[in-house]
Amino acid sequence: MIEEMPCVLSNHYLSSDSEIIGYALDTLFNIISNDEEEEVEENSTRQSEDLGSQFTEIFIKQQENVTLLLSLLEDFDFHVRWPGVKLLTSLLKQLGPQVQQIILVSPMGVSRLMDLLADSREVIRNDGVLLLQALTRSNGAIQKIVAFENAFERLLDIITEEGNSDGGIVVEDCLILLQNLLKNNNSNQNFFKEGSYIQRMKPWFEVGDENSGWSAQKVTNLHLMLQLVRVLVSPTNPPGATSSCQKAMFQCGLLQQLCTILMATGVPADILTETINTVSEVIRGCQVNQDYFASVNAPSNPPRPAIVVLLMSMVNERQPFVLRCAVLYCFQCFLYKNQKGQGEIVSTLLPSTIDATGNSVSAGQLLCGGLFSTDSLSNWCAAVALAHALQENATQKEQLLRVQLATSIGNPPVSLLQQCTNILSQGDKIDRRGSKIQTRVGLLMLLCTWLSNCPIAVTHFLHNSANVPFLTGQIAENLGEEEQLVQGLCALLLGISIYFNDNSLESYMKEKLKQIIEKRIGKENFIEKLGFISKHELYSRASQKPQPNFPSPEYMIFDHEFTKLVKELEGVITKAIYKSSEEDKKEEEEKKTLEQHDNIVTHYKNVIREQDLQLEELKQQISTLKCQNEQLQTAVTQQVSQIQQHKDQYNLLKVQLGKDNQHQGSYNDGVQMNGVQPEEIGRFREEIEQLKSNQELLRNQLAEKDSLIEKLKSSQTSPDTNEATASARDSEQIAELKQELATLKSQLNSQSMEITKLQTEKQELLQKTEAFVQSVPVPGESETVIAAKTTDVEGRLSALLQETKELKNEIKALSEERTAIKEQLDSSNSTIVILQNEKNQLEVNITDSKKEQDDLLVLLADQDQKILSLKNKLKELGHPDEEEDELESIDQDDEDDEDKDDDKSQGDN
Repeated sequence: MIEEMPCVLSNHYLSSDSEIIGYALDTLFNIISNDEEEEVEENSTRQSEDLGSQFTEIFIKQQENVTLLLSLLEDFDFHVRWPGVKLLTSLLKQLGPQVQQIILVSPMGVSRLMDLLADSREVIRNDGVLLLQALTRSNGAIQKIVAFENAFERLLDIITEEGNSDGGIVVEDCLILLQNLLKNNNSNQNFFKEGSYIQRMKPWFEVGDENSGWSAQKVTNLHLMLQLVRVLVSPTNPPGATSSCQKAMFQCGLLQQLCTILMATGVPADILTETINTVSEVIRGCQVNQDYFASVNAPSNPPRPAIVVLLMSMVNERQPFVLRCAVLYCFQCFLYKNQKGQGEIVSTLLPSTIDATGNSVSAGQLLCGGLFSTDSLSNWCAAVALAHALQENATQKEQLLRVQLATSIGNPPVSLLQQCTNILSQGDKIDRRGSKIQTRVGLLMLLCTWLSNCPIAVTHFLHNSANVPFLTGQIAENLGEEEQLVQGLCALLLGISIYFNDNSLESYMKEKLKQIIEKRIGKENFIEKLGFISKHELYSRASQKPQPNFPSPEYMIFDHEFTKLVKELEGVITKAIYKSSEEDKKEEEEKKTLEQHDNIVTHYKNVIREQDLQLEELKQQISTLKCQNEQLQTAVTQQVSQIQQHKDQYNLLKVQLGKDNQHQGSYNDGVQMNGVQPEEIGRFREEIEQLKSNQELLRNQLAEKDSLIEKLKSSQTSPDTNEATASARDSEQIAELKQELATLKSQLNSQSMEITKLQTEKQELLQKTEAFVQSVPVPGESETVIAAKTTDVEGRLSALLQETKELKNEIKALSEERTAIKEQLDSSNSTIVILQNEKNQLEVNITDSKKEQDDLLVLLADQDQKILSLKNKLKELGHPDEEEDELESIDQDDEDDEDKDDDKSQGDN
C-alpha cells in the first residue's frame, strides 16, 4: 500500500484536488510516525519504531518519492503544505542521513524548504523550523546551504517578532536551529560574524528589571541564547575566528550586557551560572575584553570589583557546586594569556599593596583564605586559581616568593611557599570537609606550576631541609590506589626540583638529588610512580576541555592547564633522572650555549623591533613631509601666479607713468597754479581721445546699418517668387541687427557714463579753481589763460554731447525700422498659421462626413436586408407583394420616360 501512495499523489487527475492529496499525505504520516497513543508498552514501542523505520525505508527506496514530496511543498494550499511538512519531518527523524542525502542531491531541494520560513501561516512556519532542525542535524553541507539561503536573517527576524527571550517555544526552536547551523561549522560562524548578526544578539540579553519575572520558558530561551554565544567563542574554534567574534561582541556592547546580568540581583542560579561561563569564554585570551572585565564593579556599597565578588562565591562552601566551578573557569579565562591581570592578582598579596585598615577584601586575601580553609574544595579551587596567576609568567613566580603570612599571634611570619609545604606535610592530620586527597592534589599542582621554569623558586623550596625527605618518603611508601596519585605528583615535584635546579645549593645539587632517589626510591620505581598521573582515569577527562566541568566535587582532581604541564615535563624528567653527571655537564654547557644563542636572538629581535619602530616613524615622517611638500608646491604656484599678476600691474603702471611724464612739462605751471595734479589732466586727455575714436567707429557702423536698411527695403519690393528666400535672409539680418544694436546700446551707455563722470570732474575742477582764485591773488594773465582753457574744455564737451544726441537719434530710427520689419514678419507668420488651422479644420470635417456617409451606407444595407427578408416571408406565406408590383410599374414607367427623352434628344440632333 505504501508503495502505491506516491502513485496516488502523482496521478494527473488527482493532482489538482488538494483535499485528496492532503488526505494521502496525512495517511503516509500516520503510517510512518510513532504516535505516543499507540506506544502502550516497551515492546510495542520498539515494534512501532521498527515499523516506522521499515515504512520509511520502503518510501525512500525510490528517490522520486522524496522529490515528489518536495515538489508538493511548493503548493501554497494549507491542506497540502502542512501535511507534507509533517511527513518530511517524520522521514528525517526515522532515517535522517539517508533522507538528507536525497534532499541534498535534489535540484533546489533545500531552497524549497527555506521558503517555509517565509510562510505567513504560523503553523506551517513553526513546523518548518522543526523540519529544518531535523534536516541540518550533523550535516555540514546542508548547514552551509541553509545558512547561505538567508536563514540567519529569517530566524533572527522570527526571534525578534516573538519577543526575544520573552517569546514562546518558537524562539526555543529557532535557537536550536541556529545552534545546529553554527556549532562546529567554521564557515557558517565566519558568515554569521561578517553578516553583522552578532550585533543583533545584544537585545536578547536586555532582561529588564528583576521584578519582571522568570518563567520556565524564558529561562530556557535565555539558556539557549547564552549557549549560542558560547558556540561562537568556544576555545575549540580556530583562534582567529574566536578572537574576531570576541572583539565584535565587545564593540557592539554584548559583553557589557552580559556583565550587567552577571551583577544583577534576582537572576536564577542556572542562568547566572551559564552567564558566568559565557562571559568567561568571551574574555578568554582577549586583552581588550579582559581589561574591561577587570574594570566592572558590582552594584554594592562601597563598589567592589566583579572579580572579588565572584571569588567570594568560589571560596564559599554554601554556594552551589556548579556555580563555584563556573567562577573558577571565569577566573582562569581572565588570567589566560593576561600577564597584566596576573600581575594585578599577585600584587594584592604583596605587603606593599595590602590594605592595612581592612575595609576592603582583595582577590589575594580571598585566595589565601580559600587555600588554608577547612573545606577541601575551597583549597583545591584557590590553589588552581593561584596557579593560573603564575602560568607562563616567571616574573610573578618570583614576586610570589615575597608573600609573607602571619600564621598565629606571637609567631614570626612565614612565606607562602613554606606554608603550602607545611600544610602538605600535615596530610590527613587536619580535619577537612570533602575529599581526603583533594587539598594535597591542589597544593601539589600549585607547587609544580610555581617551581617549573623558575630556578629561584626551586632554590627556595630546597632551602627548607624538610621538603626533600618528605617527598622521598611519600614516593617510597606502598600506599593504596587513592594515594598513588599523590605519590605521582610528589614524584613530579621532585623531578621539577632536579630538572630546573641551578646547583646553587651544595647539599641539593642535581647529582645529589639523583643519588637520593636511587638510594631511597630507585629510578625505575620513581619513573613508575611518575606515570601514575597520566594513567589516572580523570586525567584524560580534564585534558579534553579547559572548562572544569565535573558531575560532583569528588571528580574535581585535575586542572586542564596542569595536564598540559605534565605532558610537557614527564618525558624530560625521565631523561634527566637517567642522565649521568657527565651528560648533565654537557647539557649544562648546551643550555648555556642555547641561553647565549637565545640572548643573541633576543637581542637581534629587539634590534629588529626597534628598527621596525624606526621604520614606521620614518614612514610617518615621509608621509607628513610629502603632505607638506604638496602644500608648499600649491603655495608656490599661487605665489608665482600672484607675482605674475603684480608684474602685469607694474608694467601697466609704468606705461601710464610714462604717458603722464610726457604731458607733465607743458602743463606744469598751469596745473600748479590751478591746484590740479598733472596725472588727472593726462587722464582727461586720454579719455577725450578715446571718446573721439569711439564716435568715429559708431559713425562707420551707422553707415553700414543704413546700407543694410536700404538693401532690406529693396528686398521687400522683389517679386513674390523670392518671398521665402527674402524672409529667411531678413530674419538673419534682423538677428544680426539685434545683436549689433545691443552692442551699440551698451557702448552708448558706457560713453554716457564717462561723459557724466567728466562733467562731475569738470565741476570739481571749476570749484577748486574758484576757491584758489579767491584765496590767492593771481595776475590777470593767469586768469585769462584759465578762462581760455575752461572755455576750450566746455566747447569740446558740448560737441561730444551733440554727437551723442545725433547717434541716439540714428539708433532710434534704426530700431523703428527694425520694429516695422518685425511686425511684417509677425503678420505673415500669423496668416500662415490661420490658413494652416483652417486647412486642418477642413480635413477634420471631411473625415467626419466620410465617417457619417459610411455609417449611413451600413444602415441602408441593413435596412435593405431586413426588407428583403420580410418580403421572402410574405412570399412564403402566399401574400402578394403589392409594393413590389407598384415599384416594378413605377420602374417600368421611368424606363419608358427615359426612352422617350432619348428619342427626343436624338430627333433634335
